[in-house]
Amino acid sequence: MINFEEELKKFHPSPEVEDITDTIYNQDMTDLADLLVKLVKEEKEERESEANA
Repeated sequence: MINFEEELKKFHPSPEVEDITDTIYNQDMTDLADLLVKLVKEEKEERESEANA
């Protein structure tokens, strides 16, 4: 039978996985929602500037 407590003591995470997760979380990644918000904001600002001109 497997002794889970003993197996957990032996566990060591892979250094490559740790490096990859650090890289992923430290990236300033823009997703589709960010792009849509930016486009809507720019369009709103453009319309406001045209209305004020």
